[in-house]
Amino acid sequence: MNIKTNDTRQHILDVGYELVVTKGFTAVGLSQLLKAADVPKGSFYHYFKSKEQFGEALIENYFKTYLARINLVFNSEQGSAYQRLMGYFQRWLEVENGVCNANRCLVVKLSAEVSDLSEPMRLALANGAECIIDAIAQCIQSGVNDGSISVPDTQAVATQLYQQWLGASLLNKLLQDQSHLERSLDTTHKLLSA
Repeated sequence: MNIKTNDTRQHILDVGYELVVTKGFTAVGLSQLLKAADVPKGSFYHYFKSKEQFGEALIENYFKTYLARINLVFNSEQGSAYQRLMGYFQRWLEVENGVCNANRCLVVKLSAEVSDLSEPMRLALANGAECIIDAIAQCIQSGVNDGSISVPDTQAVATQLYQQWLGASLLNKLLQDQSHLERSLDTTHKLLSA
């Protein structure tokens, strides 16, 4: 792909993310996306064969960007692995432009919506979630190695933490109340300090 092609494709994905994370995948029509991205219909179909393929690419792009960001946090030399992990989860509670970071997660937004509609999108979400769990597990293992975390099974604890945070994020979205995220942070601290 040349630079202009890659830039246009990425622009469609970036605009699409903002629309989808706000409204949901099925609520965003192709004409709305094209208008917001200011690209002609032919350009969309040049990059994506269908809205479903766009959704799959959107999810893959989201995880690629997200994993790059969390790997910078988890692999930093600053602080212990425990501190880096707690800092990561603390960011879920941060509010930017009136929106909690937990509410900008495509896993939270799309899992229930698209899992029954599109097998490729479901698989992209599942693969991305597994990659996040693996990154959390690696950070936990670093904490076990540096003595800042004490858990018997890093992969099981990473899975439990991710499930817990997704559940808290859903309740946060549903009830518009951050107390579930705050309790999740407290539980995370207790679980990793055991």
